[in-house]
Amino acid sequence: MGTAAAENPRGGQHSGWRPPVEAGREPAAARLRYNDRVSLSASLIEDFERDGYVVVPDLLSNDELDEFGPHVDAAVARRTRGDPRALHEKSPYQQSFDQCINLWEDCPEVRPLTFHLALAETAAHLLGVAGVRVWHDQALYKQPGGRGTDPHCDLPYWPIEETEAVTAWIPFDGSTLENGAMGYVPGSHLFGERRFANIFSGRGFDLENGPEAHGRKPVFVEVPRGGVAFHHGLSIHLAGPNQHPETRRVHTVIYFADGSTRAKNPKLRHPCVDRAGIAPGAPVISDVTPMAWPRAGADLPTPPARPDPPLLGWPR
Repeated sequence: MGTAAAENPRGGQHSGWRPPVEAGREPAAARLRYNDRVSLSASLIEDFERDGYVVVPDLLSNDELDEFGPHVDAAVARRTRGDPRALHEKSPYQQSFDQCINLWEDCPEVRPLTFHLALAETAAHLLGVAGVRVWHDQALYKQPGGRGTDPHCDLPYWPIEETEAVTAWIPFDGSTLENGAMGYVPGSHLFGERRFANIFSGRGFDLENGPEAHGRKPVFVEVPRGGVAFHHGLSIHLAGPNQHPETRRVHTVIYFADGSTRAKNPKLRHPCVDRAGIAPGAPVISDVTPMAWPRAGADLPTPPARPDPPLLGWPR
């Protein structure tokens, strides 16, 4: 964010930015299967740039949600079947949701969702960049009675030097205040907050008494079915508890700007760069973080080798 207009290919001037067509290359509209859905209004882009989050309505069809939802359900069931604990027996973090990372690697039926061109192209437009890669996907299934998700921002967890990153948050049934809707601190992506919020064994940012939110209250946002919520990697966000009798089923995809580099601090570790042996300061380019847009609709990436040794929550 904060890129000068001369360096921003979208420039904030019109809602239908497309990269220039290279000589002998098909126009984008002919190459992108889902191109007709991505028509972001200038107001939605302005909302995202101002607030750090936005809901894009009707980005996915009911048919797609009906198709992909059961595949993610099955993948989560398979990944979690070795854990017999009841909800109250889990750690506070695990009580917030069942987290299953990079389903695209070991669940071929989920791969077209993670690399859905409408999602990836929307992410690129919101960030104002010419291309995006997938950092990772993850299912976040909040069980009935699941506790709220503590306040945090995402980028401090990821060793990426730059800040052009955005998460697509896809609730298969829509989200409500009752079942654990997301809340965002408006404009917090502009605060420059890159401190680590410990939501794993702690309680994250203190939005009441801490300095992180600058006195701003979070805004909780219900997402209608078919809509997708996007939030910037520096946006402070949280989620409410699930007080509904059904699981809140959400799939998320993290996109980051192509050309981003690994953080220069060698102590910052993450499987998305460690698995590929990417050195501090080097471009994050590997089969662990494939291009998501632009790419041809049928051109889905080949998964990398599984993590060795196995990682908790990742493909095995």
